[in-house]
Amino acid sequence: MRALCWEGVGSLAVRDVPEPRIRAEGDAIVEVRASSVCGSDLHLINGYLPAMREGDILGHEFMGEVVEVGPGVRSLAVGDRVVVGSVLACGGCWYCRTEQYSLCDNSNPQPVLTEKLWGHAPAGIIGYSHAAGGFAGSHAEYVRVPFADVGAFPVPAGVPDDAVVFASDAMPTGWMAADFCGLRGGEVVAVWGAGGVGQMAARSAQLLGAGRVIVIDRLPERLATAADRLGVETLNYAETDVLEALREMTAGRGLDACIEAVGMESHDVGPVYGYDRVKQAVRLQTDRPTAVRQAIMACRKGGTVSIVGVFGGFVDKFPLGAAMNKALVLRMGQMHAQRYIPMLLDRLAAGDFDPGYLATHPIPLEEGPRGYELFEKKEDACLRAVLHPTPA
Repeated sequence: MRALCWEGVGSLAVRDVPEPRIRAEGDAIVEVRASSVCGSDLHLINGYLPAMREGDILGHEFMGEVVEVGPGVRSLAVGDRVVVGSVLACGGCWYCRTEQYSLCDNSNPQPVLTEKLWGHAPAGIIGYSHAAGGFAGSHAEYVRVPFADVGAFPVPAGVPDDAVVFASDAMPTGWMAADFCGLRGGEVVAVWGAGGVGQMAARSAQLLGAGRVIVIDRLPERLATAADRLGVETLNYAETDVLEALREMTAGRGLDACIEAVGMESHDVGPVYGYDRVKQAVRLQTDRPTAVRQAIMACRKGGTVSIVGVFGGFVDKFPLGAAMNKALVLRMGQMHAQRYIPMLLDRLAAGDFDPGYLATHPIPLEEGPRGYELFEKKEDACLRAVLHPTPA
């Protein structure tokens, strides 16, 4: 089969690779119909997350059709159209039983690196390096889905492929970001990042009762899309002092909740950003925490900072004093796909979400490297490239 593979830092190629096979009784094989690029994939491509090997298949946000199931699969059948949560979970460990699925004890078969780096290993993630289990990714014609009964969900009739694909990752990540904020109604919430996850977080905050939602980015086309599609307020950090603007917009009180949806390659303007770039380049820090710093400083006393952008290691100039002395709640993590996806599919079917507009560039799998180039360089107003395999 054909698949988009990591060839080395900054290098991708579409290769012929072996088709996946059933390895455990709970596996399913899914023929991929749509697989979106994701901002967190760029961290792998650019070498900021370790444990990639030449030939690894990329991609973790996808949907498709079940073509084979293992003997232990009970809830799926051949021919089902499904969306698959990118974070894997066994369904039976203590973390899964308490719906903390991204912390699953059993779905990451290669835990050594993350145990040493973070103290404990989190769950496995499809297509997200050998630190996350070494699972082959979804930018391919077929993909093996472990624990299929737990993590693959039938798609409601009438929901297009290029909309439901975002229920795999962007929607549940965005919903969890807003859920972490503990909204009760009427709050002022800001979201750093107007990409797919940021826009889904903004919509989720609205559905959970936020009174005002402000989206922060530097790309005018993304900010315009967020304003037009979601009705949010926007700030362009390349044109205005974000902290001063947010202070004025909240009459000096600060934001009730802040959502960071950018991650370790956060962009900014000014000398602090240059400092972060240099320190990251020489590996004196692994991540650029620009948006996290701003969120902590902009949040009101007693507010919540929700972090769903991916971080991998260590940062410098973290405003711990501000977080402690303002009594902030910091919540963060990989999304609990299995907790949120069934509810989000119902909301998709009901029309509460319309994420199909994120798929600005549907393209064939063979054009995957170009899709990532468009996405990374933000060319042609690309929000998301969605790859469509064409099996022989």
